[in-house]
Amino acid sequence: MAKLITTLGPVDAFPAGIILPHEHVFTDTRTPDTPGHGEAEMAEVIEVMSPQIARAQAAGIVALVECTPVGVGRRAEFLKAVSLATGFPLVVPTGIYREPWIPPWAREAEEGALRDWMTAELLDEIEGSGVQAGWIKLSAGDDGITPTEAKILRAAAVAGAVTHAAIGSHTIRGRVVREQLDIVERLGYSPERFIWIHAHVEPDLDLHLEIARRGAWLEYDAIGSDQVSDVVFLQLIRHMLEAGLGDRVLLSHDRGWYDPARPRGGTPQPYIYLSEQFLPKVKAAGIDEATIHQLTCINPFRAFAR
Repeated sequence: MAKLITTLGPVDAFPAGIILPHEHVFTDTRTPDTPGHGEAEMAEVIEVMSPQIARAQAAGIVALVECTPVGVGRRAEFLKAVSLATGFPLVVPTGIYREPWIPPWAREAEEGALRDWMTAELLDEIEGSGVQAGWIKLSAGDDGITPTEAKILRAAAVAGAVTHAAIGSHTIRGRVVREQLDIVERLGYSPERFIWIHAHVEPDLDLHLEIARRGAWLEYDAIGSDQVSDVVFLQLIRHMLEAGLGDRVLLSHDRGWYDPARPRGGTPQPYIYLSEQFLPKVKAAGIDEATIHQLTCINPFRAFAR
């Protein structure tokens, strides 16, 4: 039976409730060579982020996928501490972000060493934190995959195939996702386990259909942002549903988070817009409850469970 690997242990199935497939609790978008990168006091992270988790729980959210990999401040021990303080499960990734956030050790590592490192975090724990990685988070440049990004992707494909873990990639352009799928398929990794993160940014809707028909998940994950209106997201969802591809769609905010570059982590954005503001608009647009349940509960569990 497939299980979702979380900070509170493996879960066979969640009670009725929303799973957010793309959020952040602790992230540092400065490059790893920046002084103080990823550094913070654990107690302060708990203090700042626990109220946001509590608001999410009250809004019917039962878990969220934390999307911070190596390179942008992943701190699994902080995530576990927040999770334990709130009794709220987080799904934490292994993996490495794109250029220029790739740390020197990963740039220099052999592909096999990266594969073994990801596999170990997926099967055991992340850096002595007691947190087992639940999935693999990567990224690729907007203009194409660099040699180092391709090396990391190949290592991830093999590690993912061995562990049955999903690979999610921050990839803005659909043509780059096409290139990524070609690479992982050659290594025996199924596109059905691949998640195109930030798919809503790609304006060519034919590419949305092409990638979904290859089996990949499309994640529309800026819901509630100032950059993309709810109308656009409703149109994207409708487009996928009319094509019979609603079972390949994921919805989230890309919100949070404690930012160690800011005093007291800055001002986190709450995780509740989708449930409290957006879903009523989805219902008003004539999308039925069963479909909404699939989009917000069933799909994310299927995408990330192993």
